[in-house]
Amino acid sequence: MIITGDDLQAISNLRRYLGEHFEMKDLGPLNYFLDLQVSSCPDGYYLSQAKYASDFLARSNIIDSAIEPTLLYSDVRLTSFDVPLEDPTLYRQLVDSLIYLIVTHPDIAYAVHVVR
Repeated sequence: MIITGDDLQAISNLRRYLGEHFEMKDLGPLNYFLDLQVSSCPDGYYLSQAKYASDFLARSNIIDSAIEPTLLYSDVRLTSFDVPLEDPTLYRQLVDSLIYLIVTHPDIAYAVHVVR
């Protein structure tokens, strides 16, 4: 459970109350949660998936690939005959990883939707 807010007394009271009713362990300040790196700043929290993205690139064997801008037109449609990879299971795993990457990179949402 993640408890956050700007009222430290209320957070302390909630933690004490929950601790009386449930077995709990305080893991300290939040750094990582569900492959999201969390950084706290005076003006809020920042989320990053840099490690998740790096692991994704390594898992897909595209670490050393050249970056190339590509245009994706709004009328692009893939069919079941458009098979970008020979292994459909690997393809689904990669697309699922990209879907989760949208959490911190909404700019790729449309492209991921097309290949989904």
